[in-house]
Amino acid sequence: MASEQQLSAIKGSKVLMVGAGGIGCELLKTLALSGFQDIHIIDMDTIEVSNLNRQFLFRQSHVGQSKAQVARHAVLKFRPDISITPYHANVKDPDFNVDFFKQFKVVLNGLDNLDARRHVNRLCLAAGVPLVESGTTGFLGQVTVHVKGRTECYECQPKPAPKTYPVCTITSTPSKFVHCIVWAKDLLFAKLFGDKNQENDLNVHSKDGSSSSEQAEDVFERRKGENSEEYGNRIYDHVFGYNTELALSNEETWRNRNKPRPIYVKDIFSSELASQNGNLDKSSNGDPPPLSAMASLGLKNPQDLWSLEENSKVFLEALMLFFSKREKEIGNLSFDKDDQLAVEFVTAAANIRASSFGIPLHSLFEAKGIAGNIVHAVATTNAIIAGLIVIEAIKVLQHDIKNYRMTYCLEHPSRKMLIMPVEPFEPNKSCYVCSETPLDLEINTHRSKLRDVVDKIVKAKLGMNLPLIMHGSALLYEVGDDLEEDEVANYAANLEKVLSELPTPVTGGTILTVEDLQQELKCSINIKHREEFDEEKEPDGMILSGWIPPLAAEKNGKTAVDNEVSTSSASEAVPLLTEDDDDLRIIPTITGKKRKLSDVSSERKNKRKAEEPNSKNDVVMLDDDKF
Repeated sequence: MASEQQLSAIKGSKVLMVGAGGIGCELLKTLALSGFQDIHIIDMDTIEVSNLNRQFLFRQSHVGQSKAQVARHAVLKFRPDISITPYHANVKDPDFNVDFFKQFKVVLNGLDNLDARRHVNRLCLAAGVPLVESGTTGFLGQVTVHVKGRTECYECQPKPAPKTYPVCTITSTPSKFVHCIVWAKDLLFAKLFGDKNQENDLNVHSKDGSSSSEQAEDVFERRKGENSEEYGNRIYDHVFGYNTELALSNEETWRNRNKPRPIYVKDIFSSELASQNGNLDKSSNGDPPPLSAMASLGLKNPQDLWSLEENSKVFLEALMLFFSKREKEIGNLSFDKDDQLAVEFVTAAANIRASSFGIPLHSLFEAKGIAGNIVHAVATTNAIIAGLIVIEAIKVLQHDIKNYRMTYCLEHPSRKMLIMPVEPFEPNKSCYVCSETPLDLEINTHRSKLRDVVDKIVKAKLGMNLPLIMHGSALLYEVGDDLEEDEVANYAANLEKVLSELPTPVTGGTILTVEDLQQELKCSINIKHREEFDEEKEPDGMILSGWIPPLAAEKNGKTAVDNEVSTSSASEAVPLLTEDDDDLRIIPTITGKKRKLSDVSSERKNKRKAEEPNSKNDVVMLDDDKF
């Protein structure tokens, strides 16, 4: 039961929720039932069928409607006396600027991506508004509090980098099923159905034996007069047969590895079945086949493990359906985990390749989870995290700084706890976002263009949306709707110029000022000229120092998860949590020394070095194999 003091703080506070999904639905309900009277919600998404199993404010009839608006109507049915203001919009829209954020006492995040989280963090810092962050994955969850000048900001500590795999492993020596999924999704699917002009590592050419021309042909180009069945068989033979034989020709590669087995259509089917292109269960009533290879072939259970023959049938059937029923989309398609036919194709292709390389096969259900980085949500976890968010929000409203907590929801007990509270840490003095520490950029100023800096550094790494770049008093680059045509043309021309050839040359020793007016974020970049870079280890041709780089995606030989991390870390091993949708997983990680707020306060008060954290508040090491 809330005290009178808590109720007074709650009722007089205007709060902003960002996100109305899995966490957001639970959070809005909990805020309303806790006595909050003035709640604003921003969410750009519409309701999908897949949301209904956990986002309890939504019903089948709401599919296609705004999440923020439907959530408001649902809550007002049992709390009609409160004010809920929905915004069906992107939190990065210009309307949601620093002045907009200043009207709120606290901001509560239930977001699903790193970019939006960083944007909200910066707006909260600029507006001086406390932020409560959150995320869940399955049974795991976290809530963290970020208050300007008192605790670390969301960007003070590193986030895990998306897992990437060497191209040579994907194309030549796969050893895990995920390698086969990446190959099928990012290479084969993209080559067959995506941008035809895009080069990728499946651009293997072979000579047309029936032609006297010495010029090699692109085997992925459909030949004149070739029907989809013939094309499918030829592609199958090329990627699973010919390419594998080509890989086997390099004997050194397989000296200490198991050799793969080339697979051809004739090895799987009789000639009669091969000519049917795998489509064995066509109805005889003349009805068009469904846009699902599984349905067309009578395969009903996505959790069944298909044989090599069944995978081959699905592969050929899916390819034929794309060309016969979705031909207008070919050339512009990209993989979507919600596209059933695309998932079927990628699953079948990955399984055929896995069979060739002696890797265990997976069901469509499992393959879809790997391809879409899916960790299935648990509604109970969302409810627990929503309750913890509100608890921290009430502490923030009461200025109860000494009781702020970062809280982790665990899947398995640690120290007999499933809910683990940890004291927040002080701001990272090296954080360029909240501490304005200068950055260093090593770059070849005689070869690299301003566009390289804007795209690869300012936007990709620093996360600025509307950047402005200055060298002294000279403005080198700016974006915005209020620019004159000649200014736009001038900045566009600057983008294509080498740094040392800009109107105000950028060379070693130059200091650039980079600013995002929307985020009210400003930082300095010290330019250091460097002549050569290792193309393999430093593919961007530049190195940024002083920002918080992504954490390594692997530890102790085990593959970590793919997505963003949203918490702090300490000298001890800290449970770092990654999000996907509203989801996240725990990753034990070790980083540099940090101090809790209680230690910092003691240091300032007594003018001595802070004591180390005592055992009751230490962050606990979580074993990799428990998750």
